[in-house]
Amino acid sequence: MIPASFDYERASSLDEALSLLAEGGEDARPLAGGHSLLPLMRLRLARPSLLVDIGGIEELRGVRDDGDSVAVGALTTHHEVAGASALTGGSGLLAKVAEGIGDPQVRHRGTLGGSVAHADPASDLPAALLALDAEVALAGRGGTRSVSAADFFVGPFMSAAADGEIVTGVRVPKREGWGSAYQKFQRRAQDWAIVGVAAVVNWTDSGIAGAAIGLTNMGGTPLRAHAVEAALTGTSEKAQILAAASRVSELETPPADENASSEYRLHLAQVLIARAVAEAAGCPGMQRA
Repeated sequence: MIPASFDYERASSLDEALSLLAEGGEDARPLAGGHSLLPLMRLRLARPSLLVDIGGIEELRGVRDDGDSVAVGALTTHHEVAGASALTGGSGLLAKVAEGIGDPQVRHRGTLGGSVAHADPASDLPAALLALDAEVALAGRGGTRSVSAADFFVGPFMSAAADGEIVTGVRVPKREGWGSAYQKFQRRAQDWAIVGVAAVVNWTDSGIAGAAIGLTNMGGTPLRAHAVEAALTGTSEKAQILAAASRVSELETPPADENASSEYRLHLAQVLIARAVAEAAGCPGMQRA
């Protein structure tokens, strides 16, 4: 289909972009890689009156080591995130997720900020940010602010970003010494995940000392499996990890659609949690649980 008509402006700086969005009102939208917004426009599910192209704003690009955390600019492509040497320890989860998004063309054009701002519960990155206790940086005419990933995603395609605000990047703790993994199940290559599991695990000689689990496409927002995380602490055997993974059933009933029933999603979540935790903990013998 053909999108509805719209005006187009290209911003050369963040301040200019914010000014253009303010002038355009609530129907103005920022445009980065376009892989989230443009398909909606083609289907006329989104009809912005003004697109403000922010793709040339260099200050919103790049991955930077910032001590105990890593800052990733909103315009950093998935390909660049996947190859970022600064993403180490638990923060390496972002790179692992990014390298499995779409196909090479999508990864070279799509941006981290666009994926985050789109707030699709079936998208891979939001669950990873949730598991990593990430902070989402926002800029608006009134200044800048930071929102935790746990508070940023508020509903399907809905976020805490206000009208006229732009996602400028994310900040994730490094969690040195932690392992990470992302497991997802798709009907076909490059499809959205029917279920995805983002895991970061602190494995010691005594077993799992800590874990964080984010879930993709198990609700209207990415979800954190707190009961599973608590049950994983102190586990070291396959049977124990499987038992901990079964506590995902304590979450609210996941959605049913043409791809999967609620029951099937719960089953997938249990299997993928066990595999992701085993991979993150470095236990290859348990990865086909």
